[in-house]
Formats: sequence, structure tokens, C-alpha cells
Amino acid sequence: MKLVERISQKEGATPQQQQQQRSMIGGQGAKRERSAMADGFQQLKLAVHNRLFETLDVSRLESLEANLASQKVTTAIGEILDEEGRLLTDADRARLIEEIKNELLGLGPLEPLLWDDEITDILVNGPSQVYVERGGKLYLTDVSFQDDQHLMLIIDRIVSQVGRRVDEASPMVDARLPDGSRVNAIIPPLALDGPALSIRRFGKRRYLIDDLVAKDSITPEMVEFLRAIIRARLNVLVCGGTGSGKTTMLNCISAFVPVDERVVTIEDSAELVLQQPHVVRLETRPPNIEGKGEVTARELVRNSLRMRPDRIIVGEVRGSEVFDMLQAMSTGHDGSLCTVHANTPRDSMGRLEMMMLLAGWSIPQRAMRQQIASALNVIVHVSRMSDGTRKVLKISELVGMEGDMIMMQDLYEFHRTGVNAQGKVLGQFRKTGIRSAYKDRIEAYGFSMD
Repeated sequence: MKLVERISQKEGATPQQQQQQRSMIGGQGAKRERSAMADGFQQLKLAVHNRLFETLDVSRLESLEANLASQKVTTAIGEILDEEGRLLTDADRARLIEEIKNELLGLGPLEPLLWDDEITDILVNGPSQVYVERGGKLYLTDVSFQDDQHLMLIIDRIVSQVGRRVDEASPMVDARLPDGSRVNAIIPPLALDGPALSIRRFGKRRYLIDDLVAKDSITPEMVEFLRAIIRARLNVLVCGGTGSGKTTMLNCISAFVPVDERVVTIEDSAELVLQQPHVVRLETRPPNIEGKGEVTARELVRNSLRMRPDRIIVGEVRGSEVFDMLQAMSTGHDGSLCTVHANTPRDSMGRLEMMMLLAGWSIPQRAMRQQIASALNVIVHVSRMSDGTRKVLKISELVGMEGDMIMMQDLYEFHRTGVNAQGKVLGQFRKTGIRSAYKDRIEAYGFSMD
């Protein structure tokens, strides 16, 4: 007797309950059928993938131009399917070709996510869980890897492109994709649930300062003030929390640097994309497998002073390079830029002091603060709001010392008033009405200050 008939004869089962049970059984059958189809597709993909290694010299594909390599792989896959007489719909055939090309030439299951410009972060928590960030919010995707080895293959492909490695001896690595996206990977035994991969996306379209104005992240008046202070060669520090848009802001305001100046950039992973023609890009290097060959940001900052830079841009100050950076700012390299992790402009001062202490400098606190106050001029504080938007919360300037305290004053600020029914942050940008201490210097460079 069929299961549905036995259920219908079950004592006490109402017609509505019988219908619900039939629907449940039908849904389970459809689910099993879809699972079987998915397994069959994966088996076919694996078989074609293995045949492809027999017919193509895959090692040579990486040396070919991207379009030519893609064309060769597409042709080879089509020939293999025709030889085996596999009957596939046009949609399944196109999907099979695309997935195999991604495995051979790209980043496998992650490739479609990298083509979505709305995605700002890709977070892989093991082979079966992939999250993405859109509009400042996290969403779980249906993307997955076959197993840990499949995910490790993709991680190895990423880090090998920039001459780095990841294995049990070195289970953590920072790298970047060809488009500038920032990558961090950590593998077992440090990651307990399988390899973890985090990609901070840098879209194909670079944000300009006008885009930030259009997104209501900053006002045109604030933009003109930032343009004036960059041209007037004031030293600028961009501060904010993780994911607040510090690097994006640094990229945008660096566009105000005159094209006839020599700029040297120093980063752990090269992310800045400057528009000027005369730019020298430097990147730190981790130690090799013997623990030798490391080049730190501090060494690069010190070396950059011998390269005759007009300005030095440090992607992020996070260690002992802080002292050399401040020294450079106060000894002839005016107009330099850098970023630091801090939740407020005042906190950024404490962060700089702490980094100087951790670097082993045994100098009085007042001397450290005097160094900071003489080197830095303006602090731009950016933040990610609760609705996922990024905004410039404050533009502050340092105006010297009073006793043992660094004196700061806010020139612009974002005043938050609440959130609406949709969760959007409400508020307005406003001037504090305080006159800039650098008014005369800015006007000397041809800018008018109200």
C-alpha cells in the first residue's frame, strides 16, 4: 500500500491534515530529485574537468592573454561534451562551461561574486558557508565549495599571485587580488572549522569625491575645504573604525595633490590607486619560510626619505613606523597623508601615543604629544553608520599644545538626530562656526576662506 494511502487511512486524520501530509511528502520527493540532479551535474563537471587536464596543457593557460585562454577552454569543453554525447540544455551547458572556466582561470565559486559591484565584502567561513556584504548588511549566499581542499586550492591561487604562501608553518596571510581587493586567509590548525577567507572588495569603478557627495557621505563645502588643505600642504590623518571607508577617503582626497609633485606610497597590501603620473608605490614584505627577508613599513618610510618625495602617503599607520612618519611630516614633507584605526579624532591621538610606546621609545609623554601636534594639522573622521552608510563625522584640526594636552577644534561635524521607520540614519552636516587656525596659510595658496 502506498504511503499516501496509509496516511489517509490513519485514524483521526482530518482531510486538511491528510492534504498537509501529502504536500510534505511531495516536497520531500522534489527535494530529493533536485539533490540527485545537483549531484549528477557535479559528477559531470568533475568528469569534464579531469578530461580537460588530459587534452590541455593547463600550466600554459596562465601565460596566455585572458580572452584567448577563456576561448581555448570553452572550445575544449565543447569538444569533450560532444565526444561523450552528453545531452544538456543550453542553460546547463553554459553554466557548466562557466563554472569550469572559473575553476581553471579564476577563483571558482567566488568568481560570480567578484563581478557583482554591489558586494563590498566576501566572507568565507569554511567550505559550506559564504556571506557577502551589500549596502553595509551581511547576507548568507548559496555559494559553497566541495571541501576544504577545494577552498585551499583557491586560497593558494590568490596568495601565489603576489609571491606569498600559506601553509601550516605560516597559517595566516594577507594578499590582494589583481583589482586591488584586500584578502586575508587563515587556515587550520588556527581556523577550527576549515579555511577562512575574507575579501574586502575594491570595485572595478573607483569612488571619486563626487560619488561621496552623491551618497551624502560629505557635503560640497567640506570637499572644498579638503581640497584647500591638501593644496596648502597641510598634513592630514584619516581615522575611523574597521570598514568605515578610510582607504576610500584617502584615495579620494589624494586626487587633490597637484600632478607635478612626486608622491611615495607605503602600504602593507597595495590598495591605493592615485591619479597622479609621478607615483612610486612601495609594499612591505613578510619573512620567508626561514624567517628572513622581512621588510617592515618603518624601513620603507625611512627609505622613502632618500627618494626625494614631495609627499609621503602611508596606507595605514599601525606600528613603529609612526615615529618616522611624524618626523617626516615635521621635517619638510608637508602635505603627507595617512590613516589610523580610531573611533574619534581624540582617540586617534591616544592610538599614536600607544604605538610610539609599543615601538620601544622611552621618551616623555609631553615630548610625544609635542611631536604629534607639530606634525599633524587636520584629522578627518569617517564612520560606518548603523544603516550601512559611510559618513564623514568630523573634520578637526590640531592647534598646538596647552600644558600637556593637545588642543583640537572641530570645524565640521555630522549631527545625528535619529533613525526613520526604515532604519535610515537621520541628521545633517553643519559647520561649528570656528575659524580655522590655518586660514592665512590656506589663503596664501589662493583659496578664499569665509
